[in-house]
Amino acid sequence: MVENETEIKYEEEFISNSRGMKLLASRWLPQNQSPKALVFMCHGYALECSITMSSTATRLAKAGYAVYGVDYEGHGKSDGLQGFVRNFDYVINDCSYYFTTISEKKVNHRKLRFLLGESMGGAVALLLHRKKPDYWDGAILAAPMCKIGADMSPNAMMVTILSGLSKVAPKWKIVPTEDLFEIGFKVPEVREQIRANPYCYKGKPRLKTARELLRVSTEIQQRLHEVSIPFLIVHGEEDRVTDASVSRELYNMASSKDKTLKMYPGMWHGVLYGEPPENLNIVFTDIIHWLEEKTQHTSKRIERAESIK
Repeated sequence: MVENETEIKYEEEFISNSRGMKLLASRWLPQNQSPKALVFMCHGYALECSITMSSTATRLAKAGYAVYGVDYEGHGKSDGLQGFVRNFDYVINDCSYYFTTISEKKVNHRKLRFLLGESMGGAVALLLHRKKPDYWDGAILAAPMCKIGADMSPNAMMVTILSGLSKVAPKWKIVPTEDLFEIGFKVPEVREQIRANPYCYKGKPRLKTARELLRVSTEIQQRLHEVSIPFLIVHGEEDRVTDASVSRELYNMASSKDKTLKMYPGMWHGVLYGEPPENLNIVFTDIIHWLEEKTQHTSKRIERAESIK
C-alpha cells in the first residue's frame, strides 16, 4: 500500500496536567528522515493510545508522519478512575496543552499539524479545533462522535433520570448500553484483544461520563456549521456506535471549503483497526492519500506566520 516504508521508533513518557495528574504520552517517529507532518491522535472512549491505536500510529509513521497521542484522564495508563470523564473540558485542555507543546518546538515550526480523532476522539478533535480555530491544518475524523448511535443511547426518560443521579453518584456504573466492543469491532480477535487489555475500560458507562458524552455530542451536532477546518471523514455505513448520518450532516453543514467524506458499505464502527485487513487497507489508503495531498503545499497558517516576521 505504501512505498518506501521507513523504520519507526516508539517512545513514551508521563507528563503532568494542570491538576497534577500523570498522563501517558506516546509517540511514533519515522527514523532517518524528517517527518512529512505531525499527526496528533485522539483515542476513543474506554480505549487508549499505546496499545489499541498502535497499529494506526505505526501505519502513519511508516508512511513518514510523526504521530503523537496522549491517554486521557481515567483512560489507559494515565491517572484517574478508569472510565471516568469528570469534565470533557479537562480532556480538551490536556490534549491542547500537550499537542501545542509538541507543535511549538523549534524543529516543528514549519511542520503541518493534523488531528486524528476516532469516535469520542473525533469529538475531541472538533473541540480542539473550536478552541484554536486557526491552529490546526486539518483533521481526520474516524466515525466521529457527533451523535451517539441509537443502540448506545438511553431513551429520553432514562436520560433525565440518569442526569439527576449523576449529580448524586457520578461514578456509578449503571448506564444501560449494549457492549461497545461487541457491536463496534467486526473482527472477533480484535474484540478479544481489547477485552484482554487491562488498560481498556470494560464496565458500564459511569453516570457522569455518560452525561458528559451526551452533552458534548449534542452540542457538537448543534454547531456543525462552525466547523471550518479542512477534514476527511471515514465512517462505516453499518456503524451502530456513532451515528453515520450525522457524519453526512457534518459534511453538508460545515463551513470548511476543503472537506471529504468517505462512507464504507458493510464496515462497522472500528474502521481504523476493527475490520478485516482488506478493509483496513482501503481506509488507510484514503487517509494517507489525503495526508499526502495536504503536505504537498505550505499551509496558509505557516505563510501568515512567516509574513509577520
